[in-house]
Amino acid sequence: MADRPLTLMAVHAHPDDEATSTGGVLARYAAEGIRTVLVTCTDGACGDGPGGAKPGEEGHDPAAIAELRRQELEASCRILGIDHLELLGYGDSGMMGWPANDAPGSFWSTPVADGAARLADLMLRYRPDVVVTYDENGFYGHPDHIQANRITMAALTQAALTPKVYWTTAPHSMMQRFGELMREFGTDGGDGADRADGDNPEPTGEAVELPPIGLPDEEITTWVDATAFGGQKYDALLAHASQGENIFFLKMGRERFTELMGVETFVRVLDTTGAALPEKDLFTGLR
Repeated sequence: MADRPLTLMAVHAHPDDEATSTGGVLARYAAEGIRTVLVTCTDGACGDGPGGAKPGEEGHDPAAIAELRRQELEASCRILGIDHLELLGYGDSGMMGWPANDAPGSFWSTPVADGAARLADLMLRYRPDVVVTYDENGFYGHPDHIQANRITMAALTQAALTPKVYWTTAPHSMMQRFGELMREFGTDGGDGADRADGDNPEPTGEAVELPPIGLPDEEITTWVDATAFGGQKYDALLAHASQGENIFFLKMGRERFTELMGVETFVRVLDTTGAALPEKDLFTGLR
C-alpha cells in the first residue's frame, strides 16, 4: 500500500453509464486523492444519432456516433476528475433481442474469458482496492451491463486479486421518488422499459420483459453521500449531449437532480476487510 495510491476501478458498459450510477463516487474519491480508473467496455455505437435517429434509421452512422461518444466520455472524465480511462472498444450490443447482440465484435457475443483476460490485465496494472460494476442482471437486463458483470467477476478470479467489490443498485424508496418525478414531468415510466440513462430504450421487434429494478432499502449494504458533488455528476451527464433526448435526469435541473441522485447505493459482494455493514464509504476498512 505504501508504494501505490488507494485505487477505485469502475467497470461500465457504455459512455454515459459512468455518470449515472457512479458519477458521485468517482468525483468524491478523486477529490479525496484516491486514484480513479474507469473501464468502458463498448463504443456506444447503438446510441442515438443526430435528431434522435435510432440504429437502422436514416442518419444513424454507427462509426460517427462511436467517435462522438468517445469525445463526450473524455469530457465527462475531465469533469469527474477521473485519472485513467481505459477503453475495451467492443461493439455496442444494443438492447436485449436486437440484431446487434449477435453482430461480430459485439460485447454480448464476445466470450467472457476473452473480455475477462483483457480486464484482468488492467486490474494487475492498477491493482484496485475497490471495484464497482453492475449486478448479475445488469441492473435492468441490458446485455452489455450483464456482460460487464460477467467479465469483471471472472477477471478478479484470473488476476487473483481480492479488492472490495460492489454492484450498483437503487433503493426502492428512490425508485418510488423517481416514478413520482417522471409523472410530474409528464413521462410515463411504464414497467421500466423507458430507461433514464442514455442507452437507447426503443425496442426493435417484440418487447422483452425486463427484471425488477433495484432492491428493498434494507438489502442495500452501502450508502455513499456524494451530494457535494451533485453538480459535477449533473455536468458529467450533460457532457453526453448527443444522448440528451433519452436522459430524463437532466430535465430535473441541477438542484432536484442532486436531491434524488446525490447518494449512491451499492451491494457489497466481496470483502476481506471485515468492515461492518451498512457502510457509508466504499473504502471503509482500507484507510
